[in-house]
Amino acid sequence: MSNEKLNINQWAKEDRPREKMMLHGPGALSNAELLAILIGSGNTEDSAVELMRKVLDDCRNSLSELGKRSVDDLCAYKGIGPAKAITILAASELGKRRKDEGPAKAVTILAASELGKRRREEEPSERKKITSSQDVYAFFHPLMCDLPVEECWVMLLNQASRLIDALRISQGGLASTQVDVRCILREALLKRATALVLCHNHPSGNTRPSTDDDRLTQALSQAAKVMNIRMLDHLIVSDGGYYSYADEGRL
Repeated sequence: MSNEKLNINQWAKEDRPREKMMLHGPGALSNAELLAILIGSGNTEDSAVELMRKVLDDCRNSLSELGKRSVDDLCAYKGIGPAKAITILAASELGKRRKDEGPAKAVTILAASELGKRRREEEPSERKKITSSQDVYAFFHPLMCDLPVEECWVMLLNQASRLIDALRISQGGLASTQVDVRCILREALLKRATALVLCHNHPSGNTRPSTDDDRLTQALSQAAKVMNIRMLDHLIVSDGGYYSYADEGRL
């Protein structure tokens, strides 16, 4: 029996994901076929598509779940080494970051782009207007839903409530992250923001605020008021929902 890996180029033409994409576009491919384009080959028992079907089955066929896997998790599958694992996770990260980009030269990039479209809708090129906690959640969820540790971000807005910038302020551990109110206000002043929204994630999935969250919210709100900057909200997000201080009447 041959030990040679099954390469995409050795498949029947109608089964090759690259050719299928070129003929019908990326929307015609399954998630497993798109991922197969990225890894290129499978193992002695499974083609690249079959291998990625197994991986997706273990992720409940969820690209979000796949994005939460580590390099070591993916390397546990026969036929996936560090290089392929990093490629898969890089495509997942590109999906979260995807905005308006020019046409890609390679089918591989198109595959990653299509995976990105399936994780989130494209953001408009104009400055996003933030009018509700749902707008804030829709913006931050793709950035934070897969994070294994806590991160704190600030959204800086102009007088018309349009987004100037969104910045990561700190990164912590599984249960907490340290936030310096002065750093937040410095960024707001440098970007000439007139309003801000704070957002951090709870990897545990529990969106209820902690005592430390309450203290931070109060401290930032009071400090921002001194600078004549409005603190509109503080969101705590998870993969399945969020908590809004403004919606709860706590700001």
